[in-house]
Parts: sequence; structure tokens; C-alpha cells
Amino acid sequence: MLQSLDWWTIAIYMALLVFGWMSVCGASYSFSDPDILSLSTRSGMQIVWIGTSVCLGFVLIMLDDRYYDTFAYVVYVVLLVLLFATIFNPHQIKGSRSWLVLGPLRVQPAEFAKFATSLAIAKFMSTYGYNIHRMKDFFASCAIVLVPMMFIVLQKETGSALVYLSFFLMFYREGMPGSILFTGVAMVVYFVVGIRYEQILLWDTPTSLGKFVVLLLIQLFSAGMVYLYCDDKRKAMNISGLTIGITLAFLLFSEYVIPFDIVWVQLLLCAVLIGFFMYQGLSMRIGNYLYIALFTLGSIFFFYSASIVLNNVMQEHQRTRINVLLGLEDDLAGAGYNVHQSEIAIGSGGLRGKGFLNGTQTKLKFVPEQDTDFIFCTVGEEEGFLGSAGVLILFLALILRLIVLSERQPFKFGRVYGYCVVSIFLFHVFINVGMVLGLTPVIGIPLPFFSYGGSSLWGFTILLFIFLRIDASRNLIRT
Repeated sequence: MLQSLDWWTIAIYMALLVFGWMSVCGASYSFSDPDILSLSTRSGMQIVWIGTSVCLGFVLIMLDDRYYDTFAYVVYVVLLVLLFATIFNPHQIKGSRSWLVLGPLRVQPAEFAKFATSLAIAKFMSTYGYNIHRMKDFFASCAIVLVPMMFIVLQKETGSALVYLSFFLMFYREGMPGSILFTGVAMVVYFVVGIRYEQILLWDTPTSLGKFVVLLLIQLFSAGMVYLYCDDKRKAMNISGLTIGITLAFLLFSEYVIPFDIVWVQLLLCAVLIGFFMYQGLSMRIGNYLYIALFTLGSIFFFYSASIVLNNVMQEHQRTRINVLLGLEDDLAGAGYNVHQSEIAIGSGGLRGKGFLNGTQTKLKFVPEQDTDFIFCTVGEEEGFLGSAGVLILFLALILRLIVLSERQPFKFGRVYGYCVVSIFLFHVFINVGMVLGLTPVIGIPLPFFSYGGSSLWGFTILLFIFLRIDASRNLIRT
């Protein structure tokens, strides 16, 4: 079994641990307490977490891989109970109830629920007769993912809950229709474009630029789906041409004759399209037309409800963060402070960085949470562009290697679990680094193997080494 272990992945893991400790050390270093190995410092405690994580990884490798399949549901249920119990936790840390406080020890069950959910979904999807295209099976799979996500939201830990959306990347690999994934991406586009440009008027007309662009995109996306899923190029071209032509004609009329809101014309066009798709679906008995009609209607509903959710449902700090990210507000002393200071720290590092323990922004504690959620700014300041690129290359190598390991699994259980691991790591790296650079919302999730803390490091280690143990048994002959 040891000979079958993927030592390349373990080598990348160890390299990330070393660079992660250096970053925690740089972020938490204090001139008044220069002993970086003392257990009273965060850098010293991180060595303890790293040592226990390595030991934990060794234990996971030594266990029989069949345990992970056999006890997948048991582990999942145990973590669900812990997540549910944490909702009623009287201890609040930074407004979140996601921590269980056991004396001096603090544990965050949400970090461990990721591997438990991955095991449960892998076991469920590998059962005999499972078919992701069967509605009942797909909804059951989604329920396994969404239940822990709901519990984590109730703990007021929205960032950790959003990580569970990454499981849909695994669903896509296992055969989920691409239209579902595309719908998710389209919703993000509707939200960003609609909210960002809602107050900007189109030319000299009383038409919101954001609403105009989003409704036009809905029409074009619907035409594109006719081409892809109904295999009717001519009909798709006719729909695109008519919607663009009619919209342009009324836009010119509003600009040069009588100013009016073009959005009403676009909504009427969308209503006509929905009716046309439903008629085609019922008369020709082609179900895809009905799904396209549902997509068009759902897109309109989502777009108009997004503004309501943003202004009336989201909390004030969440709304402010989104507005700052979209450039609608400049709150450098409030919600935008963290990102602004992290950008200064990264930019000050230049090409080669200021050197280990020589960062000024981090030493003077300008960046809040600089050794946890914003740890990457320490990398940028001390190691510069070259060091930051090196860290990202290491993460890229890890993700690509995990994809290779997932594809070579002889059984569906191993492949599904492997892609769960890939999806979770990819989401964490993309969102965390984007958050530090001001490209994604600040949702407070750790950078794997870099952010300070035992729960995070143990959770990612368990997630990774279970998969390495499953992969190591791929060639074993069972008797």
C-alpha cells in the first residue's frame, strides 16, 4: 500500500505546510516577542497543528480503505448532529455560532463536515442503480449537500456554507446537465450586471442600463439553449434576430421620438418567448422547450427578486460588502478596509518581496485577520509576485494531480470522492485569493494549509488523506 501512495501529492502537501507556516509566522510575528517557536505565539501553535495533522494523515493512511465506504453515513450523521447542536451554542465568536468551545479547545464542526459530506455523497452516488439523470436520485444527492449547508447558515457562517456549492462541479463531472451549471453562472451575471448598472440610464432614455442588458441576455441565452438543446439552429437565429431587431427599433424610437422605458418592451418579448416555448413543447412533445421556458421565467423572477433580497433580506454588513465589491460604495474605513489594506500589502511586495519577517503592513497589523482569512497578503508582501505565483502554482499542481488521481479510480466511490476534494480545494483557493485581491466578495473562508487554526488544517488534511488512502488501494485484489 505504501508503494501505491501518490508521493507527489504528499510532497506538494508538505511544501504547502512549510510555506503556510512561514506565512503564519510572518503575519503574527511581533518584535516584542521574537521567539517564533514559543507555544505562546501563533507561529508556535501552528507547528503543533502541523505536527498533529501529519500524524493524523499517517493514521488515515494506515486504516483499511473499506472503513471509509462502510462508515460514510455514520460519520455524516454524527457531523450533522454536531452541526445542529452548534446552532444553539451560547458562545459567539465574531458574531458566529460555528465554534464548539471545550475549555481551552475550540473546534469548528463545519470544517470537518466537508469530508463527511464528501464520503456520504460518494457512497450514495456509487450505490447500484443510481442515475443522476433520474430526478429522484439527483434531488436526493442535492439534499445530502444542502442539509449541512443549511445548518451552517443557521450558525451565521455564510462563507463556510457557500463552499458546499462547489459540490455541483462534481455533479457536472458525473453527468449533471450543463444547463444547470450554466443557470448558476447566468444568475451571477444577472446579479452583478443588474445591481451594478441599475441606476445608470441608457443614452437619453429613462431606461435602466442594468435591466436592459440583463433582459437582453435572458433572451439571447434562451435562443442559445434552443440551438444547443433542441438542435434547431434556424429557430435560434430567428429568435435572436427578432428580439435584437425589435429591441433596437424601440430603443431608437425612445431616443429620437418619444422617450419611454424600453424594459416594458423587453418584458413583453420575454413573455412572448415563454408562451412560444410552451406551445412548441406541448405541440411537438419536446420537453426541452418547456425547460427553456422555465429557464426564461426563472431568470426574470431571480433578477427582480435579487434587488429585493439585497436591500431587504441581507444584513447591513453583507449588503455593504457587495456594494463595495461592485464599486457602488467606497467604504475604505469600513467594509472595504480589509481588502484595501491587503491590496496595499500585496502591492508593496513588488516582484521579489520584502523578505521573511520584513513585511511592514503585516508587522504593523494594518490588515485585519492577516493570519487567517487574509493570509495571502502576507505571502504577497514578504515573497512578492514571484513567491505568490509559486504558491498558486503549487495549488494548481495539487488540483491537477488530484484530477489525475480521480480519473484513474476503478470504482465510482473513489472517483466521486476525489472530485469532491478537487471541488472544495478549487473553491477555497479561488475565493480566498480573489477575496484578498478584491475580485470576489469577502465571505471569510480559509486558504488551505495556510490560514492559522487547527480545525481548518485538520479538516483539509482529513479530506486529502482519505482520498490518498482510497487511491492507494486502487490495484488491490479483494478476496
